[in-house]
Amino acid sequence: MSNGKLSALYASRARALLQAPLPRAYSNYFGRQLLRLLITIHGLGAFALITLGVILTKMRVAQSVTFPAIFKELRRSGLQLMPMFMFMSAVLGLLVIGQTLTLLFRYNVGSTSLLGTIMVAVVFRELGPLITAMLVLSRSGTANVIELSTARAMGEVEALEALGIDPVHYFVVPRVIGMALGMFSLTIYFIMGALISGYIWAFLQRVPVQPNEYFEQLAQALSGLDFVIVALKSCLFGVLIAVITCYHGLAQPLRLEDVSQETVGAVTQSIIACVALDALFIGLYLLA
Repeated sequence: MSNGKLSALYASRARALLQAPLPRAYSNYFGRQLLRLLITIHGLGAFALITLGVILTKMRVAQSVTFPAIFKELRRSGLQLMPMFMFMSAVLGLLVIGQTLTLLFRYNVGSTSLLGTIMVAVVFRELGPLITAMLVLSRSGTANVIELSTARAMGEVEALEALGIDPVHYFVVPRVIGMALGMFSLTIYFIMGALISGYIWAFLQRVPVQPNEYFEQLAQALSGLDFVIVALKSCLFGVLIAVITCYHGLAQPLRLEDVSQETVGAVTQSIIACVALDALFIGLYLLA
C-alpha cells in the first residue's frame, strides 16, 4: 500500500468519524475518545506492518542510499547525544545513591550491602532504558516528526512517489533501524555511566564500600535475563518511537500549520507506548 493510499484511508474516514456532530454528553465524549484511540492503534499497526514488509523485501534495494541514511540516523540518535547522556547518567547516579543513603541512615539500616541491588533494580532494569527513550524522543523523535511532516506538507513525498521511489523505504526504514541501534548503544552507555557515577558519589560521601565489593554486589544482583530484557526493551523503544514519529509525519496529509500539533501528538503517543511496553516487560520479568 502506497503512502497516498494510507493518507486517503486515515484522513478521510478518521476525520469524518471524529468530526461528526453529536449531542453533548459524557457518553459521546468518551465514545469519541475511544474511537480516536482505536483509529490511532489501527493506523499505527498498519504503518508498522508496512514498514516491516518494506524492511524484509527491500533491504537490499538501493543500499548505496539507505545504508548512509541508516548511519546518519545512528549518528544523530546515538553519537551526537553522548555528551548529554553522560551528564544525565552522572545526575542519575547521584540521585539514586544520595536518596538510597539518606533512607538507609534515616531508618538506621546503616548497611551498604544493598547499594548494588538497588542500583540494578532502579537503574539497570527500569530507569536506564526508560530515561534513554525519553531523551532520544525529545531530540531525535521530535526532529523526525518535524522533518517528515514538513516534507509531506511541501509535496516532497508525492514527488518521490511520482519518481517511483517508496517513501517508506526512503524515509522510514533508515530511521527505524538507526534509532533502534542508537537507542541500544545509548542505553548501555547510560547505564554504565550511572553505575560508575553512583559509586563515585558514594565514595565522595565516605561510604565504606570498596570498588571490588560494589561491583561484586552488582554482579550478584544481575542475571542473564536482565541483559536480554534490557537489550530487547531498548531496541523496541527505538522502533516504537521511530514508527510513531514517522507515522505522524508521513501517513496524513498536512499543512505547515499542522506540524506542531502532530509533533505534540507523536510525543504523547510515544511516551504512552514506551510506558505500556515497560509495564509489559515488568510483568514478564515477574512471571519469569
